Amino acid sequence: MKTLHFLAVVLIAGLLAGLIHGFANIVLVEPYLDSAIGIENQRMFASGEAKDTSQFWQNFSDYRTWQKQGSIVAGAMLGVATGALYGVVFAYSRHVIPAQSEMKKALLLAGIMWTTIFFIPFLKYPANPPTVGDPSTIMLRTTLYVTFLAMSGLGALGFSFLYKKMKSKRFLAFLGYAGFITLAFFIMPPYPDKITISTDLVNGFRIVSAITMTIYWIANAVILGWLWRKIKPQESMQA
Repeated sequence: MKTLHFLAVVLIAGLLAGLIHGFANIVLVEPYLDSAIGIENQRMFASGEAKDTSQFWQNFSDYRTWQKQGSIVAGAMLGVATGALYGVVFAYSRHVIPAQSEMKKALLLAGIMWTTIFFIPFLKYPANPPTVGDPSTIMLRTTLYVTFLAMSGLGALGFSFLYKKMKSKRFLAFLGYAGFITLAFFIMPPYPDKITISTDLVNGFRIVSAITMTIYWIANAVILGWLWRKIKPQESMQA
């Protein structure tokens, strides 16, 4: 029962937050994807790779409908996976988070994780819409992003242990992480591809992508904090 209480809180919070993220993507991100894919289609027509026919647009419409429906499922999966990690970290660190209520603790931790595993990697390697980047560099770009994300996340985890052990001058842990990630930021190479489409489209896509991820982390924190206060899984764990 102890484990069930914890799993219920973590997985429900992650799932609901993931669904919110998926629907937010439909509203905010998909219009930019439609524009970017439209540019890609025109390039295919110009190169002769595809023909501008009613059959093409019917197949394209069916595919985009399937993609948009799939983004809801993808959001749920992201929510469960990331929410599980968030929940485990919250369970083990809530007693040292400098806040009074469970909601405030959850929001503060979400802010830290949003910063370290989303925003900082996003600053170095921001999201790009389709048509940006050569297909042959996808593996390289993915490797660069995942490597930097791991450096940021693991670095934050390492300095969090230092934070727990230091009774005074805990600010040194924050300074240590800041120095570490700044060094990594300048050492890691940039994306190899140049942007050849409208910067307004690219910047708009990046902004709404950041907004939807922020919505996800806030939703996860609010739902987790509320469920934690209602169900009190820490009490069943200690019983």
